[in-house]
Amino acid sequence: MNNWAWILVASVTAYATKLAGYLLPRKLLEGKTVTSFAPPLTVGLLAALTITNAFSSGQAILIDARLISFVAAIIALRFKLPFIVVIIVGALAAALGRLLGLPSWYP
Repeated sequence: MNNWAWILVASVTAYATKLAGYLLPRKLLEGKTVTSFAPPLTVGLLAALTITNAFSSGQAILIDARLISFVAAIIALRFKLPFIVVIIVGALAAALGRLLGLPSWYP
């Protein structure tokens, strides 16, 4: 399969999943099992995605300027700064890390 076929399959799958949410009875979606299972699953998936994007490149685990950015953003979040400020702090920290000579993940 070429890339466009995979994009089409992913799009149809995403649409079917969204449509299934509308077609399922409300009673099923508001059941105890779903309401107790969905929030931790969402947080876990988001955490895994964040860590994967922050510390990997392909099949390798890398420690580079993104680590400084990640730590700075976490600190900004702990101080309950607005989200745009968290983004700016992370970007500035990554720039500082690269300025100091930490490698970048770009080849």
